[in-house]
This record gives sequence, structure tokens and C-alpha cells, in this order.
Amino acid sequence: MNYLTILSALAGGAMIGLSAALLLFTHKHTAGISGIAAGLLPPWREASVWRGWFLAGLLASAPLYRLSGADIALDLDAGPGLLAIAGLLVGYGTRLGGGCTSGHGVCGIARLSIRSIVATLTFMLTAGITVFIVRHLL
Repeated sequence: MNYLTILSALAGGAMIGLSAALLLFTHKHTAGISGIAAGLLPPWREASVWRGWFLAGLLASAPLYRLSGADIALDLDAGPGLLAIAGLLVGYGTRLGGGCTSGHGVCGIARLSIRSIVATLTFMLTAGITVFIVRHLL
């Protein structure tokens, strides 16, 4: 790990925290991506406009980063079908868990929500077990 990686991680974390705080204080909503995306599905509500802008900002971030001259290294060993199945499973898991890692991990833990702390611990434990199985047992 080099010094630049640490600084960019700190800057990224600070920006995520700042954006989550701004969303909470200006719109009274937590920055849970699954909840924001679900709010764009029918039936539409008046508050859908900010959700669209929020998601547009997320989608625009990678191309804007590339415009700065930086390179994004992406190496996927999975095909489109497997990625689609993985996406559906993640979507199902966010509904089952009542939110995603951004909502629980960033916003929920910051609010000292026991439910979010348990959910985030479950996400992380499951991820660790999955990586161990895939890398060491399969």
C-alpha cells in the first residue's frame, strides 16, 4: 500500500460521509442506495427528482474520474449472465436485509442503530466466509 492510496481512501471516505450528512440534513433521508433506487420505481412520488439526480451522480462518477486522466482497472472473470444473476441476488439480499451496505454501514452505524450494526456485521462475516471458501476450498 502506498501513501497515495491512503490519502485517496481518506478523501473518498470523507466525501461519502459528507454527502450522506448533506442528504440527511437537507432531505431527511439516509443515503441507502437500494432505498433511493427503489423510490424511483412505480408508484412515483413527488420526492423522486432528488433520487434521480443522486443516482445520476453515482453513474457519472466513473466517467468523470476517467476525464481527470485517471485509469480505472476493471478485470471481470464473469460473463454477463453470471453478473445479472449476482445483481439479482444482491437486490434480493437488500430487500431481505432491509437495506444495503451503504444505508446500514455508512448511515446506520453513524446513527448507532443496533439493527444496522448487526446487518453490517452479517454482511462482512458473510463476505469473509465467501472469500475464504472461493479462494481456499474451491
